[in-house]
Amino acid sequence: MRQVLGRLLLAACVGLLLAGCNTAGDAFSDAGGKSGADAFAAAGPQEAAPFGEPTPQGNLLGANAADDLSLGKGYFRAANYGMAEKHFRRAVELHPTDAEAWLDLAASYDHLKRFDLADRAYAQAIGLAGPKIQILNNQGYSYMLRGDNVRALRKLDEARRREPGNPYVLSNLRLLEESARRSKAIE
Repeated sequence: MRQVLGRLLLAACVGLLLAGCNTAGDAFSDAGGKSGADAFAAAGPQEAAPFGEPTPQGNLLGANAADDLSLGKGYFRAANYGMAEKHFRRAVELHPTDAEAWLDLAASYDHLKRFDLADRAYAQAIGLAGPKIQILNNQGYSYMLRGDNVRALRKLDEARRREPGNPYVLSNLRLLEESARRSKAIE
């Protein structure tokens, strides 16, 4: 019985930890309810579409259930981060101007503990879309995973200043506070 309760508690803690990060899935949804595929249009390697607008061809990366962005999101939700990374990497190779694909790739790298590659993917996403709330939030979460609470707080505070009521940012700030409190109690 103790073993079952221990496993349930562990599963709940992991679920709470993962709930704080708004990574793959609907990373660029806005107040209007647009999904990530609607918020960022796919563009070919040479042409970039303006932020939030379809390409001249009208194609949206993620609109097809069989494209790499959609497949990556499915694998990410199933916690198969290796396969998610593979599909997100293909998505950015085919559509290097798609910031959502870069952000999702960074999130996969975070879960694979490839923080060096995650930093590069976050830099690409910021270069394409600017310091959006979702990117700042995920970077803060990434720094939490690394145990770099100072940098995590800096990123999450910046995200909170930009959008004070964002539930993902507030959740990550609570996780960071709990983490700091536990560390102090242990010392």
